[in-house]
Amino acid sequence: MHKKLWIPGPTEVKEDVLQAQTKPLVGHRSKEFTALYDSVLTQLRSFFKTEQHVLVLTASGTIFMDVTGRNLIRPGKKALCCINGSFSDRMYKAVVGCGKEADKLEVEWGKGITVDMIKEKLEQSEYDVLTICWNETSTGVKADLQAIGDLLKFYPDTLLVVDAVSAMAGDLLWPDEMGTDLIFASTQKCFALPPGLAVGIVSQKALDRTQEVPDRGLYTDLKAIMDYYGKKQQTPSTPNISLLYAMDHKLKQMLEEGAENIYKRHEEMAEYTHKWALEKGFGLFAEEGFRSVTVTTVANKLGKDVGELNKALAEKGFVIANGYGKLKDQTFRIGHMGEHTLDDLKELLAAIEEIWNL
Repeated sequence: MHKKLWIPGPTEVKEDVLQAQTKPLVGHRSKEFTALYDSVLTQLRSFFKTEQHVLVLTASGTIFMDVTGRNLIRPGKKALCCINGSFSDRMYKAVVGCGKEADKLEVEWGKGITVDMIKEKLEQSEYDVLTICWNETSTGVKADLQAIGDLLKFYPDTLLVVDAVSAMAGDLLWPDEMGTDLIFASTQKCFALPPGLAVGIVSQKALDRTQEVPDRGLYTDLKAIMDYYGKKQQTPSTPNISLLYAMDHKLKQMLEEGAENIYKRHEEMAEYTHKWALEKGFGLFAEEGFRSVTVTTVANKLGKDVGELNKALAEKGFVIANGYGKLKDQTFRIGHMGEHTLDDLKELLAAIEEIWNL
């Protein structure tokens, strides 16, 4: 029996999207591939209403953490990494793993990082890059990206790099208005595609910065990637053509539904899940005012056995996620993202109620 994925990625993929991958392959140096890649990038620009550069890499979203460390921090400069969960901490590790210096702005898991906290750090030191996780998948905490982008307008030398892996294409994202310089995601979450592609939206300011940074690597050389696209309208190395077929197909559906309507669907599911968790005597791990619309981390105040729940849910055709890392069994996570609807969610929550006699 297939278990419907209510984890924070990978998420459910529709059969027609899966079938789109089965088209015959074309050469990645052919005019047919150029047309496919151009179609994907054009639709992404349209969906996010952006004039910035868009690229799709054959990789997980984590690739852009290394891209940040290798391309956007100049010699002798440093980054400020905002940390409030496992994935924002991964960004910090990626930056220092690329041999760059970084300061931490760290708060307790479940808490949001405020504009005032960031402003205080920016006034104390100069930073080439500020990194923030828009939607911390481990905790269900969402950052106020618009407010942070507005703040960074007063610090023009500091690039805003955003991990949007579990929010892009679900939450409402306008990179140009929000002032992001690099914002990235993976396809297996809100895009409702199989894993394997990473989407990046890059400002001209960020692209210009790469020219001041040596040793950008090979696969992670942002300037080389964009230069190659400018000359050939292709990718420097062989991409996952089959997944790009699926993405091209899925983006047509996303444009038809519309970014605003997709956001409203996700918001509706989030609000329903939040209300359910509180009414049933659980809690919400993310503090009020910083709660995600794509993943809810429920505080397991009733001390329920999440592992046993998932065994029982599997028999009903569902699976949710336990708490991440140190939050295992203290929390559980419901990923209401991608193709899911409120009616689908009600089925899941009814199954949990039945199993736990709620």
